[in-house]
Amino acid sequence: MTLPEHVVDEARECAKLFRLGRDIEGALQMVELIDRSLPLMDGASVERQAEWERVLGAILACQERQDWLGVADWLQVELVEIVSHV
Repeated sequence: MTLPEHVVDEARECAKLFRLGRDIEGALQMVELIDRSLPLMDGASVERQAEWERVLGAILACQERQDWLGVADWLQVELVEIVSHV
């Protein structure tokens, strides 16, 4: 399994934790997920990096509001989309 595929699987699993109300576990896994995702953005285009920053900002804003379904949506849809096309 390649790194992008592994990150996609982790993002989906992390989103699942948030949807099940397991926000502490999800938050811990999300930190690891973001750490694994960062190297993928090193070779990405400027536009892709800007999109990554926008998505990451939205995820963190949802987390700050304790909007766990919002975090799950951003992880499962937008983050997966970015990582899948790197």
